[in-house]
Amino acid sequence: MKYTQQDMARILGVTPMTLRNWRKDKPNLYEIVMKGFAFDAMVEKSEENLKELKELQKAFEAERIGLKKRSV
Repeated sequence: MKYTQQDMARILGVTPMTLRNWRKDKPNLYEIVMKGFAFDAMVEKSEENLKELKELQKAFEAERIGLKKRSV
């Protein structure tokens, strides 16, 4: 999920101004925070991909079973 600065600030319990100040005054802290949000987004996307792959696997298995039954 893509968050706005306001969303991220709310999640962190700070103001959007604090995030802007971190970006300017504490770039290392800001980078860590942004990498944390990017990591969470990648985990979420990976979980979605895994779910889709499992559904695809089930569909292929069902099709294979159906083909086996027809050939017997």
